[in-house]
Amino acid sequence: MASITESGFPYIQHRGGPKGFLKVLDAKRIGFIDFAGNKQYVSVGNFETNRNVSLFLMDYVHKIRLKIFARVEVVELEEDSELYKKLDIKDYKFRPERMMVFHVESFDWNCPQHITPRYTVEEIELMMKPQREYIAQLEAEIERLKATTNT
Repeated sequence: MASITESGFPYIQHRGGPKGFLKVLDAKRIGFIDFAGNKQYVSVGNFETNRNVSLFLMDYVHKIRLKIFARVEVVELEEDSELYKKLDIKDYKFRPERMMVFHVESFDWNCPQHITPRYTVEEIELMMKPQREYIAQLEAEIERLKATTNT
């Protein structure tokens, strides 16, 4: 996420979470719960003077990236319990600090050239499952054949 400092310089800070932490709220808004982090509050401080942000989203598996240009709205946790319910992440342990809602102004899909595919452990496990099952079948067949030749 890129914000703009009071002196006009860009500031980039990683924001992340588990798969699906960024939620679509409606046709023009996306958002997430901001987790407790490094306690620097640089991005949030930048929003005091300039609410323009750019989000850079990567999908390494499918080699696509999306740039989103938006105006950010920082929502305190106690201000909107319904929003919190929409943004909540089930089965993930975190300490929320605030919520961020992005009012999308425009977006741009980038060229996939030079994106190196990367995979999560979960994705690799899913891809390897058929091979592991096949290996288990072959090992069982070897053991069966050994048993029949030793009798």
